[in-house]
Amino acid sequence: MPIKTKTIGTGRIAVVGDRELVIGYRLLGIDDTFIATEEATDVMQKLFYSNEFGLIVASQSVRHALSPAFRAKVEASIEPLVIFMPSLEEGVKEESISDLARRVLGVDIKMGE
Repeated sequence: MPIKTKTIGTGRIAVVGDRELVIGYRLLGIDDTFIATEEATDVMQKLFYSNEFGLIVASQSVRHALSPAFRAKVEASIEPLVIFMPSLEEGVKEESISDLARRVLGVDIKMGE
């Protein structure tokens, strides 16, 4: 009988963040949601290293709570892909398409040259 190995990035989605962000994703049917508390860093580490999620959506407040070394690792990861969403209190700063392509795909897009 062949041994079944666990695959990375199963397609499951997890959400860690402010109450409003989490409630919105719960309404969309996402079950793995966690309201950010003092343990948000621990929750992020468990989700990130679990190999159970293909996408982790986290609020900017969670991003700021992460240690610089772990934040750099998370931001460079594509499996799982981690996306940080601004909270309602913070100003919205959109990531440009070229920055997103560089971060996710490792491709540098030159525009307007």
